[in-house]
Amino acid sequence: MGLREFVSDAWSWLNYKPMMTTTSTGLPHRALAPAARPGWLPPDAARRLAAYKILAAYDSNQAGELALVTGNEAGSERREFGDATAFVNTTLAHLLGKVQQIVAPGAEYAGDEGPTPEATAAADVQQRLRDWAEKELLPLRMQAAERKAVLLGDSVYLLAWDPEKRRVRLRTLDPGFYFPVLDEDADPGDYPATVHLAWEIPADPDRGTKARVRRITYELGPISAATRSTSIGRRELVADGAGGWLLEQGDVSHPETGRIERTYPWADRPSAVTCYLTDAEWELDDLRLGQQLDDLPMEKARVRTRADGEVLDRLDLRIDFVPIVHVTNSVADGEHFGQSALAPVMQALDELAESDTDSARASATTGAPIIGLAGVRAEVDRVTGRPRPLAVEPGTVFQLGDGGRMDVLDTSGQLAELRARVEEIRERAAVNARLPAVSLGTADPSKVPSGYALQLSLGPLDSLVESMRLARAHKYALLFRFVQRLHQAGQAEGWPAGATTPVRLVFGPHTPTDRGAVLEEVVRAVGAGVLSLETGVRMLQEAGYPIDDARAEIERITAGRAPDAEHAPVSPPPAGSSRASTS
Repeated sequence: MGLREFVSDAWSWLNYKPMMTTTSTGLPHRALAPAARPGWLPPDAARRLAAYKILAAYDSNQAGELALVTGNEAGSERREFGDATAFVNTTLAHLLGKVQQIVAPGAEYAGDEGPTPEATAAADVQQRLRDWAEKELLPLRMQAAERKAVLLGDSVYLLAWDPEKRRVRLRTLDPGFYFPVLDEDADPGDYPATVHLAWEIPADPDRGTKARVRRITYELGPISAATRSTSIGRRELVADGAGGWLLEQGDVSHPETGRIERTYPWADRPSAVTCYLTDAEWELDDLRLGQQLDDLPMEKARVRTRADGEVLDRLDLRIDFVPIVHVTNSVADGEHFGQSALAPVMQALDELAESDTDSARASATTGAPIIGLAGVRAEVDRVTGRPRPLAVEPGTVFQLGDGGRMDVLDTSGQLAELRARVEEIRERAAVNARLPAVSLGTADPSKVPSGYALQLSLGPLDSLVESMRLARAHKYALLFRFVQRLHQAGQAEGWPAGATTPVRLVFGPHTPTDRGAVLEEVVRAVGAGVLSLETGVRMLQEAGYPIDDARAEIERITAGRAPDAEHAPVSPPPAGSSRASTS
């Protein structure tokens, strides 16, 4: 009978929309996932991609257009004024803070007399990563990636070694291209051993190309013998001339186990695992029904070739990790994918749009009211013989007969109620999204009773930002670890072999800070000996003072102090005492 099933998953908060579950199997509308039935797209990814499209439509004020495409005729009258975008941008601003800084623990002690080798190495890696981040425009790429994470729930970083630039390149990808192969028995926190990056390329009649799908696969697997590119666009094993297979430089074969091992620059023991890269395309006409992303036939694939001539058919990247970092907006709770910041307020956003639509209609009748006239003779159209409509303009005079009157429909009361309703829904949405009015800029600062009351009102925002940053802490530490290892694998100048240094990303304060109060507190505490100078400078740095290097700032402060007693300030004499003057 076409009854819908009850579907509960990571995107169940969108089930109230008919476009999200239009069939008895719970699959979304065809306009949201056209490749889901049939096609190469895995069925379990259809709802995720549909959720991404819905969220992107809300962000670009196209939710009404999307509703119209999926069969809701009332969508053309929907009014959208950027409420979803305001929520996303506000959340993003508080998440990132004013500044983001790459910090290697222990690097601050490199400036001490006789620093330890660990502190010197940490400072060197910290500076190298900061230089790399500046060249790769990391803050700009973070803005793009984190906005996707806040809006869609997920974002993806892709790392690759560039032999020409001699550094690691960083790219941000749309999470709709990300298809991990997840093991049902694996822990949700484990990273998948196989990841596909795939998307569909439409047909181009002008160029004579058909619709096709491109799939880039990163896969961890056992190390094999050396391979080389062939003229037919494939890779083949290389014989060693003695009846065996040639090994890559540095690899060691163990005939008793059949394993091939290599020691990576960052590891202290051999490993039998490497990462393989495959980049290929398939024409959609060559795919049979049921052939999904994981089992596309390689015999019908057109494998791509890299700029240096290497065929990307299980190319050994000589690294033991997948160079992809998947960032989630929320802490994983049994799910691999994150949740959008708009998830708790989607229905409130719909209610806001409906109220705005009704308000627009009411304002039209309030600004141009409906007028009823009685006792006036309308002018007749000589062609049609019908009365002409009366035009009401400034300065218009109507001569009414006996008993005539003019009635005006007043809708200002309804308009006021609708505007109050809009504010009520907006406040409730802000509460559910944990974005206080002061963070959205809608609160009047003069009406805040005290700083303590303001701090209490920011409590939900503090917990929101802390949970979002907690979900990202490990991912950015992983990204900087991959950057170090790729530089080591590429034998970049100045990146020595050895264990990678732990590095983390420190976000700036997410709420306004009373810098004057912090400065006064630091001066008193350091002067009284309650806090060390290092701690005081760090507090000033966190408060937003332009201090790039805490250790260098401490050295400048120490060097600027006058040690001579003649430069020390003279204390005033005690009360009641006299001081003799000398000539």
